[in-house]
Amino acid sequence: MKEIEIREIDVDSDEYPEVLSFRNKYLREPIGLNLFEEDLSDDAEDYIIIAKEGKHIRGCVMLHPKTTDLIKLRQMAIDEALRGKGLGKILVTNAEETALENGYRTIVLHARITARGFYEKLGYAAFGDIFTEVGIPHIAMQKELGEAL
Repeated sequence: MKEIEIREIDVDSDEYPEVLSFRNKYLREPIGLNLFEEDLSDDAEDYIIIAKEGKHIRGCVMLHPKTTDLIKLRQMAIDEALRGKGLGKILVTNAEETALENGYRTIVLHARITARGFYEKLGYAAFGDIFTEVGIPHIAMQKELGEAL
């Protein structure tokens, strides 16, 4: 990987439209859906963390507050060319640090079954039954955050 910058943006950022296109390309188009047909109003409440290489988005993850202690990790996407090279772990670790810095103690997520092992390696535990979301199998997972990561 070249120099990758990890940082938080918001929906008013100049980069937000590119993040939307990135999420659509990697999370919705492969399963025949269009992100732009979804309700995106929750994005304004989210912590949006991006991985940027030069002028290009290479990864993103979002955190959506659920309660004062609980936050949901969602919309994790990595550029296909960079998968398996550690960028996903960097983004999740940054998301965990962001959550902890903002007072959250538990992260939950809905992992695609194909990503379950990735999250287990990062300390997430599955709970409940497999369910269908956006037309594909998922499993709920969670991780308790300590005082230091």
